[in-house]
Amino acid sequence: MGNRAVITTEKRDLGVYLHWNGGRDSVEAFLRYCDLRGFRSPDTDEYGWARLCQVIANFMGAGGLSVGISRYTTDKAMDPGDNGIFVIRGWEVVDRVYPYAPFKEEDEYPLDAMLLEIDAAQPQDQQLGDFLLAEEVPTASVEIGDVVYMQQVGGRYRPFPVAGIGDGRVVNGLDTAGVPYARMYNGDECAGNVNNYLRTPTVRRVPK
Repeated sequence: MGNRAVITTEKRDLGVYLHWNGGRDSVEAFLRYCDLRGFRSPDTDEYGWARLCQVIANFMGAGGLSVGISRYTTDKAMDPGDNGIFVIRGWEVVDRVYPYAPFKEEDEYPLDAMLLEIDAAQPQDQQLGDFLLAEEVPTASVEIGDVVYMQQVGGRYRPFPVAGIGDGRVVNGLDTAGVPYARMYNGDECAGNVNNYLRTPTVRRVPK
């Protein structure tokens, strides 16, 4: 018995086996959590495999044989049954192999709730915490005085106030026209530090 799956990349060099929580809703939550932590993905960096296994194993716990990793041989040999094989690129699922038929994708765990459960299972000093409770909004909608989360070295997020909107000056190659920036570094001179600019399509904002 189980709810099994294997996660691999398009290169198919390694595979991570999940005995439990192998449904798409759980797998995509594990991947999304790794993405939010800022981990490099398994298809670009060997440390990505370690971080993915770390997050999943923390969630599963140390008992039993819930998580495994092995060299990938063939799709047929690696097929675990149940949910089959998830092929990922970056932190996204791009292909499926051998899900049992007739098959209906598992949709039991809402993403936001699953992310909170995964986070709670991580060591306290590595948790995303209140960042996951903040609202995700388009960066273009951010206003001066809003408080937004900015990622720090090491992957943690901290809240900082939005200090201004870029006036078009070029800062370290970035055209700042219309780009909000936060008071994270350099105090009153924060407009001159490219690391303060919000350069992602969306940002997490502390509820007003």
